Amino acid sequence: MKWMMMVLAALLAMPAWAQDVPTELAQIQQRWAEIQYQTPEQEKEKAFEALATEAKAFVERYPGRAEPLIWQGIVLSTYAGAEGGLGALGLVKEARASLEAALDIDPEALDGSAYTSLGSLYYQVPGWPLGFGDDSKARSYLQKALAINPDGIDANYFFGDFLLDQDEPERARVYLEKVLSAPGRPGRELADDGRRREATQLLGQR
Repeated sequence: MKWMMMVLAALLAMPAWAQDVPTELAQIQQRWAEIQYQTPEQEKEKAFEALATEAKAFVERYPGRAEPLIWQGIVLSTYAGAEGGLGALGLVKEARASLEAALDIDPEALDGSAYTSLGSLYYQVPGWPLGFGDDSKARSYLQKALAINPDGIDANYFFGDFLLDQDEPERARVYLEKVLSAPGRPGRELADDGRRREATQLLGQR
């Protein structure tokens, strides 16, 4: 009886965040979408900095799981975009390391999201000598993401954006239009709406 009481006390003493991967993942995804699509530009850097701390703790709580590493990479890369400048290069290198670690564990986790995010980094980050940008690697990663999740909103959006960057507007249009008709993701409504708006804006530029 005594040991049972000790176990119960320990469980009650556990912090509220000690939940499970899907629950914590959904919370980070929702917070990311709120910052990305609803937070004023001048407040995004601090908000992503705080979320990066949460994502790091998420990874530490679930070693050996690909999902936390993927979202650590996503948060760090968008934090880098909000920060800008040379200081962002250190963040994108951290993001790349996190995404590569996720690939080593499970390349198909979250519908190949590590490939999508790595691909987006490789075409948006400057090339040598400032950064590690590489259009060939970007294309390869983005195509691998589409092979896993051909109807995915993010996979199609980033490949379309990449093709625009490569001055292939007609091919880009095919993928960006798929974003608008792609099935929504349960619990990701805010992110889906934001991504569709971005796709619509890109389509309007061509």
